[in-house]
Amino acid sequence: MRLDKYLKVSRLIKRRTIANEACDAGKIVVNGKTARASYDVKPGDIIEITLGSRSVKVKVAVVKDVVRKEEAETMYEAVL
Repeated sequence: MRLDKYLKVSRLIKRRTIANEACDAGKIVVNGKTARASYDVKPGDIIEITLGSRSVKVKVAVVKDVVRKEEAETMYEAVL
């Protein structure tokens, strides 16, 4: 699954266009490298999101195309 779509489906970022813009601006890092929106997300990837002063680091647990809102948090695990 594309990185921008994963961020939207997992509800880490609210809209896919915002996720796409964040990737283009270099605010999304996957496994230590700046990632493009077309990056293919796989389980085990570490995603770092920096938007404004807020920074979030998560590990991809599952990649699903359709997820209910209640189950969205099961797609990733927080990394400290």
